[in-house]
Amino acid sequence: MPSFDEIAAFVSEKPVVTAFICVLSLIGMVVAYIALRGAWRVGSYLFKRYIAPRPIEDVLTVVAASIATGVSAQGMWRFSGDVLGFDGPLRILLFAFIEVAVVTSAVRARRNMRENFSAGIDGIAVWALTCLTAILSSMDARSAAEAVFRLAAPLVAAWLWERGMAIERHRIRGTGRINWRLTPERMLVRLGLAEVSDRTTSEVDAHRRLTRVALAAKRAKALREQGASDRKMRIALAKLDKAMDQAVEHTGLAVDPERQEALLAQIAALYNTSALIDADPRVPWEPEADHVPVPARPALPAALAQLVDDDEHEDDVFDATPQIVDTAERARLMRNARTYWDKQIAKRIVPRTVDIAQEIGISLSTAREYRALWKLEPAAHALIEALYQEHGIVDTGAFPAIQDEDLVLKA
Repeated sequence: MPSFDEIAAFVSEKPVVTAFICVLSLIGMVVAYIALRGAWRVGSYLFKRYIAPRPIEDVLTVVAASIATGVSAQGMWRFSGDVLGFDGPLRILLFAFIEVAVVTSAVRARRNMRENFSAGIDGIAVWALTCLTAILSSMDARSAAEAVFRLAAPLVAAWLWERGMAIERHRIRGTGRINWRLTPERMLVRLGLAEVSDRTTSEVDAHRRLTRVALAAKRAKALREQGASDRKMRIALAKLDKAMDQAVEHTGLAVDPERQEALLAQIAALYNTSALIDADPRVPWEPEADHVPVPARPALPAALAQLVDDDEHEDDVFDATPQIVDTAERARLMRNARTYWDKQIAKRIVPRTVDIAQEIGISLSTAREYRALWKLEPAAHALIEALYQEHGIVDTGAFPAIQDEDLVLKA
């Protein structure tokens, strides 16, 4: 690098040349500024147009696939020179023809995906050409490690392309991957080594012990009904007694009401399997059958009869005149009424109109309006039907269809 004195001497000796150099430098700086500014604008446009709208995983997929394709192209560069003997411009023009074909097939496959919802033959061509370039580039490797690397790079690029296509296929078609019938999880469940639910070990053991008790009870009952010999009955009763002892010891059956109900439910289901023969379940789309009369309702217990009597006179408790409140207050009262309704339904209680009115402090007509809407929901519907089946209490509404004179409860 010349010193300052040398630069000063050159300027003093050749001022015209120095001025010309300064002008050229200034022009070069302006051109460089314009070029950098144009490149910045082009880069910003490309980023906003193609990169910013895409998820980060798609951008990283393109970057990684480009790097892997570059590695594959470098291998083909060496192969075309060492094996094919290409040199100079011919080598530059021909060394990466397979990589160009791979990119072309990938672009065509993506277009087919968007237009025909399938990659088609171009998707197969991507994998075929990728394997071809991987094999050719690895044939000129100088060591086993380099050969493995040459084989892996194109396959990585193809795999990343395949995953990108799978994501786009899911976005376009709205479908996910298939569910294989043969998986390690399914095999373990089939062999009894895994559970399909998230039950704990103690819950699984308790369920199995209770099931043993129920099955042993069913076996003993069947033998007794068949008139089995005393020896068979003694064996069956001994197995039942043993299963019961183990259940009481390991499951807490004697003090756990939930386990007791579970055992009774299993026994009830096993004892009444013959009733399944006469079951006549109806599907929702089956045409309406002829009218079936409502079965006779049993007499109500004293407590339920008093409850029904109180419910019949609930109109006298409150003034049925609608309340005049603003929109915000009405929304607040409705939210409170809904919260109270959900809590009572969770307790397996269907609140009456008078209950809602008393709890929330609204008029009877407003409470009746809310109740008429909410009692048609599945949870409340199931409770009302259970009340009817068990005690004969009928609620008004769309179910069950009864004549007006048969109504017991009023909404």
